[in-house]
Amino acid sequence: MPTPLSPPLDLQALRPAVREHLAWTTWARCIETHGLTVERPRTTAHPEHPSIVYPLDYGYVNGTRGGDGDALDVFVGQGTTGLVGALLTTDHRQRDREAKLLYDCTPAEVYTAHGFINYDRTLLEGVLVLRREMRALWNRAD
Repeated sequence: MPTPLSPPLDLQALRPAVREHLAWTTWARCIETHGLTVERPRTTAHPEHPSIVYPLDYGYVNGTRGGDGDALDVFVGQGTTGLVGALLTTDHRQRDREAKLLYDCTPAEVYTAHGFINYDRTLLEGVLVLRREMRALWNRAD
């Protein structure tokens, strides 16, 4: 097994800074302008690990590049909430870190994406950063 990423990074401590400084409006506009591509519809198995089933639509933002060199990843829900947050992930097998956006996710889908990413933290883990407080998202979902 590869050694952990160095130096250790406390992603939880970065939450407030990311929430405050992430260009939420710019990313939302990018999604509206360029669109999303869903590569793995909900309930689809991962191509290399068939025991892993995606609980939400999963794909990427067209015309972007994420931390791993591929397009920026995105979980797409069934709501009408727009860009609600991001998961700051650490992939211990690939030895990389990146953000995965949460778009049109209901509150339940936000929790689902977070749980999916953190299912086995020895492989992959993520810190949830919401654009607004969860309470505001629940109020919008009513």
